[in-house]
Amino acid sequence: MIEIPARKGKAARVRKGQRIKVINSKGQQVVDTWAFNADDMQEFMSMEHSRVAIGRIIPGVGDTLVTNKRRPILTLVEDTSGGIHDTLFAACDRWRYEVLGYSGYHDNCTDNLAAGLAELGLTPPETPAPLNLFMNIPVVDGNHVEVRPPVSTPGGYVTLLAEMDCVAAFSACPQDMVPVNGLAMRPTEAHFEILD
Repeated sequence: MIEIPARKGKAARVRKGQRIKVINSKGQQVVDTWAFNADDMQEFMSMEHSRVAIGRIIPGVGDTLVTNKRRPILTLVEDTSGGIHDTLFAACDRWRYEVLGYSGYHDNCTDNLAAGLAELGLTPPETPAPLNLFMNIPVVDGNHVEVRPPVSTPGGYVTLLAEMDCVAAFSACPQDMVPVNGLAMRPTEAHFEILD
């Protein structure tokens, strides 16, 4: 099992047919999740294309997420977390925290993606919109979005099946200014494991 340290990022290579189990170790921790084609980092899991492919904004068990070339990359095969995830919000970045009034450097998912991939000697071509596992962003009245605490509990997990050789990347979201990671607003570590 591999730790995604609180407020930090990790990445790993995954072969087609392997499964990635992403565990919300302490509950209520959002894990921004990306996947890139192992042979071409310019091709990556795309939330815009995936929403079209699955016909909804929250993926469920059996849904296949696709790349910016509309090819299958990850299929959600198991979910014990309550089934609430987000495909709408961009990864947090330094500018998000500036808008929220933070001065100075703040850990963020955009930098965590770059750091996690750098450990593998890779550079992201951009920061794609992530699959925000465990993040609770309901659409209210058909048009407005709200930030609510996650419904996931400690040990809840999601299992994703790799549909191609890919590089998966994760960030234990460091958001501590709005209740993305629960009302306590204290980011915690999460874990993942790669299963054959």
